[in-house]
Amino acid sequence: MTLLSILVGTLVAGVGSVWLAALLAYALLSRFTQHLLSLAAGALLATAFMRLLPEAFAQSASAGVSAQALFSVLLLGLVFFFLLDKAELWHHGHEHHQAEPHAQRPSHAHPESDHGHGHAHASHAHATHEHHHHAHGGGWAVLLGDSVHAFGDGILIAAAFVADWRLGLASAVAVMAHEVPHHVGDLVVLRQTLATPRAALFKLSLAGAVTTLGGVVGYVLVGALNDYLPYFLVVAASSFVYVALADLIPQLQKRLSPAQTAAQVAWLFLGMGLVVALGELAQH
Repeated sequence: MTLLSILVGTLVAGVGSVWLAALLAYALLSRFTQHLLSLAAGALLATAFMRLLPEAFAQSASAGVSAQALFSVLLLGLVFFFLLDKAELWHHGHEHHQAEPHAQRPSHAHPESDHGHGHAHASHAHATHEHHHHAHGGGWAVLLGDSVHAFGDGILIAAAFVADWRLGLASAVAVMAHEVPHHVGDLVVLRQTLATPRAALFKLSLAGAVTTLGGVVGYVLVGALNDYLPYFLVVAASSFVYVALADLIPQLQKRLSPAQTAAQVAWLFLGMGLVVALGELAQH
């Protein structure tokens, strides 16, 4: 039953996020992308601090793991994901930032008057990055980055499901939420390097499906090392915290009107509330 839950959860997180991103990118709903960044950041932080870490500390008592050891793993996990980010193996969404001069980053350099203006800057960033991808085999750099990222997500989701299916559900939803904005940008790049939008969607869906492969590997790995489950949960939490604080929230640090700021905060709390509500509903 746990393996089946992992398969469903990783498919929804991996492939479902691609199809939802396609809906946003192709159905002219890209104005919601900025809102999804706020929602994803809230969902990731709530999953880490209200689900994963409490479960890790609860299980540490029976496993004989000290709180200091778990906090050490949390700290090392943050450093580890920072180094993976630097190596462009984990956060493929940062590729377009690294391809441009720092001063030209759209999410920091220009005050935004509305979400449409922000999307125009994002589109410009991806258009500039298009030439970078052509020089490195078209969109294969994006697909490779997606696949590596998806495999890691699958392992983390599996660890959460092994601990508790409700925890796994919250983790799968959080992963899906933070992948959607990244996939919107990936589809923009892939549409420039592949023949048709359908081909871009198909190949990105295959990359997203690697999440399920990671889930199966994670199920076997965590099952064989069950005594180390608290450590796996803390690593998952460190991943979520790093993505939220280093990737998503910096994209939201822009000058906005009071109304836009209020909407941004509302979507952030909506993401947190979604995780809490899912946990409460699963207990009944």
